[in-house]
Amino acid sequence: MGILNGNSKDEPMHYGEIFSIWQFSAKAKGTLSNLQAYLYHAGDKGLKSIIDDLIDQSHREIKTCDKLLKDNGIAPFPLLPDRPSVKLEDIPAGARFSDQEIAAAVSAGIAMSLVECSQIMSMCIREDIAAQFLKIHTQMAALGHAILKLNKQRGWLIPPPLQLKRPELVHA
Repeated sequence: MGILNGNSKDEPMHYGEIFSIWQFSAKAKGTLSNLQAYLYHAGDKGLKSIIDDLIDQSHREIKTCDKLLKDNGIAPFPLLPDRPSVKLEDIPAGARFSDQEIAAAVSAGIAMSLVECSQIMSMCIREDIAAQFLKIHTQMAALGHAILKLNKQRGWLIPPPLQLKRPELVHA
């Protein structure tokens, strides 16, 4: 029996898996810090709820990635310190992110995470790692749907040019 047969968790990780998981952990820790700041800046209750869900998601991602790294003898990226709490009204108007800015940044972050999860899944030879990133991808897709709905409801979505009138086809 070879080293890539049997229990996936007993198989070695290749360098691409190691770096991708380490990088994803680093990204999740940076995202957590940003989300904490966004939570203090946000005024919309629906947006705050999605940010709370994304903070929970970031914690799960960090736990998953860091466990995989530690179990394989790799030191994870260090956790950033929590941001100090601040009240929305204490943030000067010129320094405050608007809800629309926060929603756009959150939407872009979710889109990038979906791409990153897909890339990691496609390079994996360990099935357990691919399954973990499929789970993260599914959770992020659900959060992406929630922020899309909120962006539409609040009028924050700025769509690309739309084709409202299609040219008529000429049949030969």
